[in-house]
Amino acid sequence: MPGPSAYFKSCDTTDMLVVHRVFRREFRLLPHLVRSVVPFDIRRARLVAAHAEEMIGALHHHHTGEDELLWPKLVERADLEGGVLERMQLQHEQLADLLDRVGSLLPEWERTAAADARAELAGLLGEISAELDAHLAAEEREILPEVQRCISASEWAELGERGLAAIPKQRLLVFLGHILEEATPAERAQFLRRVPVPARVLFRVVGERRYRREVSTLRAPLART
Repeated sequence: MPGPSAYFKSCDTTDMLVVHRVFRREFRLLPHLVRSVVPFDIRRARLVAAHAEEMIGALHHHHTGEDELLWPKLVERADLEGGVLERMQLQHEQLADLLDRVGSLLPEWERTAAADARAELAGLLGEISAELDAHLAAEEREILPEVQRCISASEWAELGERGLAAIPKQRLLVFLGHILEEATPAERAQFLRRVPVPARVLFRVVGERRYRREVSTLRAPLART
């Protein structure tokens, strides 16, 4: 397998680790958020369901971007052991099936906040959390080192731009809050350097406060347990 050319500028995959942290955290919390909804509290069910739908959509777009922009390049260039990429793709498909099942349950639970739907939904979300943890760990261990070796900085930036474009504009500042919540100071500084200055200022002035208020309301029942 030939190495990168002398003109190849390799990418920094730190941003992927930060994004993975968001998915791990939010899908780990979702089963608890669903279980915290008192039966027939429809207002609260709507709040949690909206968050679940947003995270499911974000994860779907994240995986679709990898399927379409990353895997084909790695097939051509990467020095991976047999079956690694096939396993990654299969895990994407398995997660997509689970997420579709959650998507089919959410409208009924959101409408009724019934206890039986709550239990089924929380169980499925717990299964997704476990599967997602395993998938992301394997991707970080087996895929990202090869990405750094054979994916250019511009190609990596294209993947990030596609993910950003999938986020509704009115939710961009909130998603930035999700990304920065557990970031180290160095990760935070690196990520914010890629954010346009007007958006960076807007996040500091209103976005971060909005994010904290939204998350505080969403997670309030968990803080009392």
